[in-house]
Formats: sequence, structure tokens, C-alpha cells
Amino acid sequence: MNPFRIIILSATIMTSSASAAPEDDPFLWLEEIESEGALAWVEERNATALGELTNDLRYAEIEDALLEIYNSRDRIPSVSRHGDYYYNFWQDAEHVRGIWRRCSPQSYASDEPAWETVIDLDALAEDEGVSWVWKGATVLDTTHDRALVRLSDGGQDASEFREFDLTTNTFVEGGFHLESGRNRADWIDRDTLLVGAFPGNDDATTSGYPRKSRIWHRHTPLSEAPIVHTIDANEVGAFIFVSDSSSGRRKIIYQAVTAFETLFWLINDDHSLNRIKVPRKSSIGFFQDQLLVELQTDWTTHETTHPSGALLAINFDAFQAGNRDFTVLFDPEPRVSLASYGTTKNFVVLNLLDNVNGRVRALHRVEGEWQPQDLSTGDIGNASASAVDSDLNDEVFLNTASFLEPRTLSLTDLSSGEITPLKQTPTYFDKRGLAMSQHEAIAPDGTHIPYFQVSRADLELDGSHPTLLYGYGGFQVPMTPGYSGTFGRSWLAKGGVYVLANIRGGGEFGPTWHQAALKEKRQVSWDDFAAIGEDLIARGVTSPAHLGIMGGSQGGLLVGVSYVQRPDLWGAVVCQVPLLDMLRYHQLLAGASWVGEYGNPDIPEEREFIATYSPYQNVKSDGAYPRMLLVTSTHDDRVHPGHARKMAARLEAMGHDYLYWENTEGGHGGAANNAERARLWALGFTFLWRELAK
Repeated sequence: MNPFRIIILSATIMTSSASAAPEDDPFLWLEEIESEGALAWVEERNATALGELTNDLRYAEIEDALLEIYNSRDRIPSVSRHGDYYYNFWQDAEHVRGIWRRCSPQSYASDEPAWETVIDLDALAEDEGVSWVWKGATVLDTTHDRALVRLSDGGQDASEFREFDLTTNTFVEGGFHLESGRNRADWIDRDTLLVGAFPGNDDATTSGYPRKSRIWHRHTPLSEAPIVHTIDANEVGAFIFVSDSSSGRRKIIYQAVTAFETLFWLINDDHSLNRIKVPRKSSIGFFQDQLLVELQTDWTTHETTHPSGALLAINFDAFQAGNRDFTVLFDPEPRVSLASYGTTKNFVVLNLLDNVNGRVRALHRVEGEWQPQDLSTGDIGNASASAVDSDLNDEVFLNTASFLEPRTLSLTDLSSGEITPLKQTPTYFDKRGLAMSQHEAIAPDGTHIPYFQVSRADLELDGSHPTLLYGYGGFQVPMTPGYSGTFGRSWLAKGGVYVLANIRGGGEFGPTWHQAALKEKRQVSWDDFAAIGEDLIARGVTSPAHLGIMGGSQGGLLVGVSYVQRPDLWGAVVCQVPLLDMLRYHQLLAGASWVGEYGNPDIPEEREFIATYSPYQNVKSDGAYPRMLLVTSTHDDRVHPGHARKMAARLEAMGHDYLYWENTEGGHGGAANNAERARLWALGFTFLWRELAK
């Protein structure tokens, strides 16, 4: 997939800036993440939430059912190929923290693959006395014998990098090692890394990301590694990538000036830099001798205007020499957008969203001409393809799923057209009598807002049905239809209606759909969500007393705003790892990196429009609000737990009814293992059934 299409909603642990806090905030002390007083406050409210929800007869049933799903050995193990092996990270009841394992491609295709354990995280955590959580590994793609393993203490985003020998399955003594931080590293060759890390006091941006890129040679101190690029401390961060294709290895620096404005640099062998002069609002990739440019804004070159959302291709050397004669690989349509793309040896593979349903198209480059072919997918559902080994062949893993059809994994050879079904996720809930459909609500400005509904096919439209509306609406992230044992078993199979919102701010229809809700235009996103709620009520699917909403992270902000702006529409709110104090978010952890999305509260005119919706400031003592469950994590170093803590404290001071749960591990995902994950979701669904099925 495109390595530069990332969502910068992450952070390292940083100290809150109490000096810049509002003097009238009585709950500022709850931002002190692990202070004795704050943790005592958390413990007391955790006990209240657990006491109520775990004593509900539905809780144990939901938790047991979810743990069975999460620990199931019948799940499809997602793999990546490195050399002769498929690698997979796996968690189950026996491997609570998980194992990194591998098998041959031939074995993977069998019903019982012969897995070899490479790293046992449970054993490592016990040996070292650290609560290690897996964050991934970067394998040296030229020899496949070394990896940079990323480990996190407790699940936070900050990770420690360690060099690992894949021939002996041991950590390399005296090998490459980065202390815990928001590090970035990739292999240049077996003895050299391209690194963004923090050996000095001035190596981090104000957002907590690397600001210096280094070439690090083996057996030399990181602090002495040559610095090849430095950015301003007020920019978001510098990210690095080494691209390997048939036309050679390229060392790239991705300079995030803001969350959505970037500069790209090519590092030459002599450590000098050449700018890759694409628009700041774009992303790049490489295929053979081609530069691929995905636009986030319109771009006029040689009197030709390419629209935002397009994917362009051109010979890289010719582009660097000034040529702008592009080939258009994808042009967006009003309801068709590019979700992502990847490459095989001879194909560029496009993962498209057609009215929010997944489609896959492969483009074969033959003698300079691009020949398209569409892969067969279903009507309503999600479909995506990813290369098995982009350097080796033209095989892709094709994933298809829908709300009611489990994920199916097939191996597809784009050169021959041969499709080999490999695996299918078990059916985790009874779908008999259920139907999925797509609808549209009309926003106040007249825009048609799509949403998916999953419910009984014979649903009586009498407004009585417990209904869960889920949304996100930010950072150009699309909400797409897919199979979820969690929602299916905990909600649908028990008679609930599930609704997935496709509001502006997300990526359902490309960059324009996202940019329609940036900064001062944010209110349209909140209005879109409310419009879907109103449409569900108008259609007779549900009524306010039976309509619940749920969202996490940016989605937590969404439901937090919906809670304060339209309390008349909802019967319950589940607000997970949320942003809520939007007048202070930019001073907590990496909040400064999100000002491109929300605006900067330090700028008066931007603070003014943020203040109109910030949930923490807008909740009123005399308001009539539905009950809310707030969920966060002590070790979330992406969105500060202070957001949820302070909101809960304010609700309590105003006399509003709420529940609060804070997990002590898990990072931004809220859970570090399957047991914690089952508890987290069981609490949420038990709360919703208690509130909406009255």
C-alpha cells in the first residue's frame, strides 16, 4: 500500500503545559496522568461502572461470547511475505500477549499451517518484567534475515526498536536499538538505517515526532549519525521511507509541515537532497521507473488541471528533470473514490470505493500502456487487494466481506487471472432473517449523506427498536461495510439495529468529502450525523429513547458533540478514547499535529469556531442529556485520557448521570490483549442494552 498515506492522529508521552491552561478549569489536575490523586479518582469511578455493568446478567454472556471470538483459532491469520515465509502476529487464550510466527506459503494454504514461533511476547514480558505489546516489525527486504522489531510498554504508541536475527530467532547482541519513543526507522542495507529518533533534547517537534533524519551506520552512536534533514520544531514531524523497486532503492523523507501539507525529499548517495516537487497536498509512491502521485488538491500542469483525488503516473527521472506529461491512472467520480493503492511486480492495484462499497481494479503496464481489469466483488460490502510480494510476482491477497458475510481471503494471480480461495472467517453470529441496506439522509445544507443499516428484514417500522449509530467523520478515514463478530454477536443477533454513518470529514468520497468538514466547516460533520439520527426516527426504525450512538477517538469527539448539541435525539452515548476539551487539545500530547483538521485555539478567530462545539465547554448544568459511558486508557499516548476524565468530572459536578471506565493498559486501542478487549466491548454493549431496551 501507499506508504505515505498515513493518519497523523498519534503521539508520544509529553508533559502537559499547565501554564497555558485556563485558570477557571477546576479539573486540570486530572491531566496528571499517573498522579496519586488522579488514579484514586479513576479507581473510584471504575468501581462504580464495573459494579453496575458486570452485575447485569447480559454482561457475562456478552464478554464470554466476545472472548470466544477473539481467541478463536479459526480466525484468518493475516500475513505478510518476507523471503520464503509468511509472517503473522497472533493472540489467543494461550498467547495472551501474542506470538510472531511464520510458515511457508504452501503450508499457509492448508487447513492446519505448520507455524514456527519466532518471538513469544508472553515469555519476553515475563523474562524482562515489562508489559510488552507488539507494534510490528520491519524486515530487511533484500536479504530477509534481519528485522527491526517494535515493542511498546503497555500498548502506548511510543515504541522501542530492536534488531532481530531471523535465522537464529534471537535479538542481535549489540545490534541496532532505539529507546522507547515515537521512532521511525527503515533499512538502507544490512548495516545502515534511515532513522528518525530522539538522541538529543532538540530532536522532537512540539507534536512529539522526529524532526531530524539520520543515516545510522552499524556500531556507531546514534548521536553521531549524520543528519541529512532537519525540520522546524513547530512542524508536525519528519517521516522516512526506503522504497525498493526494479529501478532501484530510493531513500525518501516525508516532511509533514502540517497534518495535510507535505514536502518530499529524495536523499542522494552523497547525502544531498533533491525536492520531489509535487503539491503539498498530495502523497507519492513508486512503481518500476514510475512516480505515482495521489492528489489531495487540484493541480494544474501544462494547462491541464488534474482534480483532487486523482492518481497520476510519470517516469520519475523525467519528472525530476521537469517533465509533467502524466498518465492518469484514476480520475475520481462524484461517488467513486480511491481508498488506497498498492503495487505488484507488473501491476498497480487500485482499491476503490463506489458509493462506499469496495471495488478492486488492476492496471497492467505493457510497453508504456496501462491496461485496466476489474476484479469481481459483491454488491454491498468491502473488497480490497494487497500484494503478496511486490518484487517477486503479481499475486495479491483479495479480501472480501460484508456486514453479513464473513471475510473471505483468496490468492489471485493478476497475470493469469487464476483465483485460489484460501480461507474464510467462521460465521460468528446467526444472520438468518437479517438484511443490509443503504440509505441517504439529507443534511441541513441539502447534501445527501449515505448510511448503511443492518436489521431484521421484516423490521416493523414502529420506532421501538434499539438502534446503534456508529460514526467517525475525520482525517479522510472512510467507514466501510465489513463483517464484525463483535457487533454481530453483541448487538445484531440480539435484535438490535446497527447503522454505520458516512458523514463528511471522512474519506468515503475522497479528499473533497474530507475537506468539506475541515476547521471552520466542522459543524457540517456534526449536522450530518444528526441528520442520520433524524432520518432513522422519521423512517420509524427507532425513536430517541431507543437510539444510541458510539464512536472512538475522532468518533469520540463526534458523539461528544452530538451529546451536547442534540441530546433530544439520543437515548445513550458510548464515548471511547475521545477528544473533548477542544480548547486545550493542542497542548496535550500530539494535539498540535491536528490543527490542520480542527484549527488552532491560540488563533482568536479559530478559537471562536472551535468554542462553539467543544463538548467540555458546552455541556450545561441545566441541560437534559442522555446517559453517557466514557471509556479511555491510562496509557493512551495518542489522545490524552484527561479529555475523558475531565468531562466525567464536569458531568458529575453538574449532576448529570454517567459511567466512566479507564483501562490501565492498551494505549489508544483501549486494550492490550483479548481479555481486556472483550471486557471493554462487553461494558459498552451492556450499557447500551440497559439504556436502550427499557
